Amino acid sequence: MTPITITYFSDVLCIWAYVAQARVDAIKRTFPGEVRLDYRFVSVFGDTQRKIGDGWRDRDGFAGYARHVAGIARRFDHVALAPAVWTAVQPASSLSPHLFLSAVFEWERTRIPAAAESEPRIFESVMWALRRGFFAEGLDISRRGVQRDLARPFGIDLVAVDALIDDGSAFARLSTDYQAAEKMKIEGSPTFVLNDGRQKLYGNVGFRVIEANIKEVLREPDQDQASWC
Repeated sequence: MTPITITYFSDVLCIWAYVAQARVDAIKRTFPGEVRLDYRFVSVFGDTQRKIGDGWRDRDGFAGYARHVAGIARRFDHVALAPAVWTAVQPASSLSPHLFLSAVFEWERTRIPAAAESEPRIFESVMWALRRGFFAEGLDISRRGVQRDLARPFGIDLVAVDALIDDGSAFARLSTDYQAAEKMKIEGSPTFVLNDGRQKLYGNVGFRVIEANIKEVLREPDQDQASWC
């Protein structure tokens, strides 16, 4: 059977997307060959000074937001959080890691054409390495040198990745992601989009809810027909 596509929007600096990685992994384990994840980025932390420094000014700014993130992390045994996150380490923007990851995606797609039809395994690994690098290791993943160091163990041709940024290809892919998020009216990160946009699961959604929605779409794969979920 042809797998159904789930478009997955996230921001690499989002704590809820960090938590939700376990649910992404569960989807892949539970529905092998039935579901294809289409990874997309949404800009939530495009300007962290404006979002956190200004947006949380009345709640102690970055220090208050760091306590908020730590409180979320404590609720989930499967995630680790470095004390430096949003205190000593404050990435300026998620656009930089999103751009680098977009270049990695394009490199894998051209190097391994099958990745365009299935799921980009190297891209997935590098995205998790960057996400974990920030939250678990306290690294500033908005810095190009940190991105390259975290990606290097996966055998990526970093010269080719740089070229995809220089020639605009990575920018084009990232622009497409952000435009898709706007067109689909994505509220934030993470968001799972199913059934040709009819079903959107946003935020801290449990796996059983995600699973029920996927099963319903698999039961009625005709996208012209409304789903019960």
